[in-house]
Amino acid sequence: MTELSNSGALPTVAADVYSRCIMQRIGELAAFGTAICWTVSSMIFEKATMRIGVLAVNFFKVVFAFCLLALAGAVARGMPLPLDAPRDAWVFLSLSGLVGFVIADIFLLNAYKMIGSRITMLFLALSPPLTAALGYLFLGERMGPRSLAGMALVVVGIAAAVFGRRDSRSAARMSREDKRGYLFAFLSSVGQSVGMIFTKRGIGAYDPISGTQIRVAVGIIGFGIMSLLVERGRNLSTAVKDSSGMRITFVGAIFGPFLGVALSLFAVQRTNAGVVSTLMALTPVLIIPPAILIFKQRVKPLEIAGAVVAVAGSAVFFM
Repeated sequence: MTELSNSGALPTVAADVYSRCIMQRIGELAAFGTAICWTVSSMIFEKATMRIGVLAVNFFKVVFAFCLLALAGAVARGMPLPLDAPRDAWVFLSLSGLVGFVIADIFLLNAYKMIGSRITMLFLALSPPLTAALGYLFLGERMGPRSLAGMALVVVGIAAAVFGRRDSRSAARMSREDKRGYLFAFLSSVGQSVGMIFTKRGIGAYDPISGTQIRVAVGIIGFGIMSLLVERGRNLSTAVKDSSGMRITFVGAIFGPFLGVALSLFAVQRTNAGVVSTLMALTPVLIIPPAILIFKQRVKPLEIAGAVVAVAGSAVFFM
């Protein structure tokens, strides 16, 4: 009797394992899709900030994203607003929106203007090891020798790309704008790492579209307040008159805070956070082909090698 019951349980266990494997693969595909979305949005937002400014791009991209998410929520769940979100989701996803959207994205888009999207996105390869380092400091999570080696590879890769970007005439000195751009790119990666910790804590089993909507709503409030304080909203009214800049920002919003962020939350729910972070960190490598083929940028061999080493460091970190 025991043998029969055990044999009957085997197909159920096998089905559960198979189901978990499928969910994991779907999560990994979603993470890779996030990297593609961020690659596209970074190039688009670089162009948009040149036309209508950093604060205007940040504000309107989250407004557009909120409307798209509301439409998606109405179609998928019959609920355009996240009215059913539990208390923890509101608290931690709001904190994630404040840090990950408002603070990190201000630094991010300023870095786009100063050093370009390609080098800026390379700094975001620091996000996975920084997330683990914050976990070590504040959550007591362990970091072994392999983790430290991965972090070292990321730093070496970024350094190689930064120095490879500079020509021989500027090798002895770095412009003030470059220094600020590198600093802002680094601070953006720190903000995204902190935001990821809050996101992981807040999303739980909640719907990723509605969870993203909470983060975006906080972004609208934050960027709106900043625009009023810094430029009394004049930049927003000026941006509305630039139809080309607004169209570019709308397309960027589709790939960035709408599809990209929703896919990242979907991925975090379904597979290991380390795998998600590593796949999403592929952006610095994915951005190189369009930079060369579409934007006709000159990418030096040392820059390509640095990007590959940095992404490899992220992969080693979670092997």
